[in-house]
Amino acid sequence: MIKVPELEAMQHIAHGFFTREGGVSSGIYKGLNVGIGSNDTREDVLENRRRVASSMGTTPEQLVTLYQIHSAKVLSVSRPFTQEDDKRADAVVTNTPGLAIGILTADCGPILFADPDNGVIGAAHSGWKGAMDGILPNTVEAMQKLGADPANITAVMGPMISQNAYEVGPEFTHRFLERSQDNQRFFVPSPKPEHSMFDLPAFIKAQLDKLGLKNIIDLELCTYADEDRFFSYRRTTHNNEPDYGRQISTIMLTG
Repeated sequence: MIKVPELEAMQHIAHGFFTREGGVSSGIYKGLNVGIGSNDTREDVLENRRRVASSMGTTPEQLVTLYQIHSAKVLSVSRPFTQEDDKRADAVVTNTPGLAIGILTADCGPILFADPDNGVIGAAHSGWKGAMDGILPNTVEAMQKLGADPANITAVMGPMISQNAYEVGPEFTHRFLERSQDNQRFFVPSPKPEHSMFDLPAFIKAQLDKLGLKNIIDLELCTYADEDRFFSYRRTTHNNEPDYGRQISTIMLTG
């Protein structure tokens, strides 16, 4: 688990960017796979989630995660989900102590938000589509509705795919340039003709920079490059593996 000094120093905030290390899953899921949507053994995934909750100082029932859909939708929660709840979203915010809110990733960007002064936290799953469509400003807006002040919010960008590993085709680049020609700065030429390398961390950072936050921290960790510590959807694809695991990033108010 990766701890961030700036979050660690905050009173009443617990957090962790969990790696794939320390779990019970095996094979292509080896380690701490928490992806219920994967084809891993369900008992292993539940045990891994129990270990995450225990590390956060809470119970598995209090570990709140989403059914992520690459959207700009944010849910505000004050209790664990029930079976009847619609969990389809890509960010979650709360001001309720004891709820460990978490985001699952395997190349997309996990972003943890904390306003310790006002007791509001958030967690966002930000791939290129969510970042383009507004998941990050929507998360901060949802935090504000719970009493947060952007000037007090620290945002931490967790492990995600780096530009060196993110080759895209011309149709992908065109989609960004249609939105703004300024987006050209997030692409460099690829060795493959008509392809580019996309800088997802820089694109996410640019969205965060517009929000007036107190502090933005990038851990600068690449999921693709570090197979020992991180699951990666793109690496799995390149290896022709049938499925992939997911790591979790969590944050919780402790009081």
